[in-house]
Amino acid sequence: MSPNQSMKATGIAQEHASLNEISYHGVYYEKVTEGLAHILNPRATGGKKQQSVFYNPIQQFNRDLSVLAIRIFAEDLAKIRATRHERRLQKIANEGHKGKKRKRKDEAHPAREQKTNGIERAQGLETLHGGEQQVPSSIAEGADQQLDQAEVLSNGLRAVDTVKSGNEGLIVGDEDGANQSEQNTAALEADPQIPTGPKQKGICSDSAPSFEILDALSATGLRALRYVKEIPLVTSVTANDLSSPATASIRLNIQYNGVADKVNATTSDAKALMYKTATRASDLYQVIDLDPYGTAVPFLDAALQAVTDGGLLCVTCTDSGVFASVGWAEKTFSQYGGLPWKGPQNHEAGLRLVLNTIASSAARHGLAIEPLLSLNIDFYVRLFVRVRKSAADVKFLAGKTMVVYNCDQGCGSYRIQYLAQSKEREAKNGDKFYTHSLAQAPSANPFCEHCGFKTHLVGPMWGGPLHNPHFVAKILDLLPYLDRKVYGTVPRIEGMLTLALNETLFQDPIEITIPESQPFPPLSPALRDPHPFFVSPASLGRTLHTALPSDAALRGALIGLGYRTTRSHTEPGSIRTDAPWHVVWEVMREWARQKSSIKEGTIKKGMAGWEIMMKDRSRRGLEDTKQEFRDAIEKAEDVNVLREDVQAALHRLAGKLADGVDGHVQGSSTPEEGVDGQPSGIKVVFDEKLGKEAAGPKMVRYQMNPRPDWGPMSKAKGGP
Repeated sequence: MSPNQSMKATGIAQEHASLNEISYHGVYYEKVTEGLAHILNPRATGGKKQQSVFYNPIQQFNRDLSVLAIRIFAEDLAKIRATRHERRLQKIANEGHKGKKRKRKDEAHPAREQKTNGIERAQGLETLHGGEQQVPSSIAEGADQQLDQAEVLSNGLRAVDTVKSGNEGLIVGDEDGANQSEQNTAALEADPQIPTGPKQKGICSDSAPSFEILDALSATGLRALRYVKEIPLVTSVTANDLSSPATASIRLNIQYNGVADKVNATTSDAKALMYKTATRASDLYQVIDLDPYGTAVPFLDAALQAVTDGGLLCVTCTDSGVFASVGWAEKTFSQYGGLPWKGPQNHEAGLRLVLNTIASSAARHGLAIEPLLSLNIDFYVRLFVRVRKSAADVKFLAGKTMVVYNCDQGCGSYRIQYLAQSKEREAKNGDKFYTHSLAQAPSANPFCEHCGFKTHLVGPMWGGPLHNPHFVAKILDLLPYLDRKVYGTVPRIEGMLTLALNETLFQDPIEITIPESQPFPPLSPALRDPHPFFVSPASLGRTLHTALPSDAALRGALIGLGYRTTRSHTEPGSIRTDAPWHVVWEVMREWARQKSSIKEGTIKKGMAGWEIMMKDRSRRGLEDTKQEFRDAIEKAEDVNVLREDVQAALHRLAGKLADGVDGHVQGSSTPEEGVDGQPSGIKVVFDEKLGKEAAGPKMVRYQMNPRPDWGPMSKAKGGP
């Protein structure tokens, strides 16, 4: 060993600072530190970097984000449990005594009377319809003292939610605040009365409410280690892998990190493990994380059944060449049940295909999903989906499933068709309810209404919102308190989540003001994304063969016409808007007329740009007049006849312009529908000042390639 390598004794481990190598139990490893966890990889020999257990440092962003998302979800679930607990105890206190029928039942079956310890009380909870639980009769005794405990618990949860707490290295804060937060967390974990739905496995010896995570495809176990060390409310994590070398690596890393009491390593087929878990309600997990090499589709059915009611499913799919590319459309359909998108919107469409696969798989078991956060990241997608048992919510799935008619060979416009309708009705007593019916079809012609080119079918895919803005806002609120040395990707998380928070243009803007003690509310199961996808200024300019308008100029023109604009996190330079396509093309025709004229001969008849420009009122009149001139020249017998024909053509053109056929009437500032559904009478102003985004802190909205030859990396070669 080189004498330049300094060595520091740390018990049985010796660290080589220059090479980041350690000797552990007489074996040399390369130590990787991420977050608060450390993993040991076998030292490469012979200059080869072949991995026996898969680890990709590029996905640190994925793991940092997952830790934060699960942390927020865990705190929210604790608030839900505390709220239900307080409500039930309050009901008991208000009643003051048991009903006669229940009393007679208990007298007839004295053996059913529950004992007073926390675990047996949890086992005695009777499950009601919809997952609710009834508090056993023994809890009625001493209800006042239990209400006081619930108040203490609620106060502790409020303190936890201030995020001035956590394990060492997680939060930047003062020592007194950290000590107080540790006391609050201890109070949270010590209360045995919090109902957890059907009794969850692994209730701790001190009767703390369980919060268990399954890392189904764990590889090195890095995720499992980070979850247990960085999320205060986690009680246990199961780190599973089919590969024996991977499981051996997981056990080594568990021992090195000193978390053997909370992390359990298993060697099993992930599907078999989850199906076995699904057979016992007491074994269900609060969170299941699927992070496979490739697609997660084969694991979805088992995972949906193994996660508890109201639990969180975290899904990664790295096969973007399938769900976001038309190269293997037949495989996309067999894998995700829909056809892919050709064009710049392909990655958002891929997200929606994966979501639709999860939603349809869940619906078969009477489960409804709510996407809390859905992101396209680098070469993969990452989704955080809440799963609920609700036959009523499942009925909305068809009304949130859409197909798209995409003009991918022509102008790039698209038309959306939902498979069903969900309409809100009002009963005679004033109650609201929904009816579900088939949608009228088709909503679009086989040929594009703007350029006349053939359209192609995309989907079916998810048509609901991609994110819950309350959940996204909670993560963003946590970021200022994090230690940047522990979470190195915070700048990128902040930029991407800020885009995600604002990218959905809801019909009625959602106000994000939640009391600290309250869980974030779910979105309505009937809610659709009213304006999915985006327009690409680069594609618009290429279609018309004009110079590209700046983002600010195009946004300013649309805002000036009364429409809203934002960005999409899936594509740099994108503009999401509620403006219909015929307005977008009218704005682009005005761009060509006012700012960037099209050179003669650049676009020709039969091209998409030609057909779009022909819909311009003034240009259509000029083209008609030019054609009349050509006909007159060909048919003219002498100069006098030609003069008369030209004068007549000019007279007709003057009449068209006088009638406002050019579509640019001064003084009009709002879009109006004209003939053929085209906007007439609009004044387009490319106001860059109006379209410029409000000044704010600089953010990393779109990640540049972090290093050469980066990506999903090669699959590990370690055998089972």
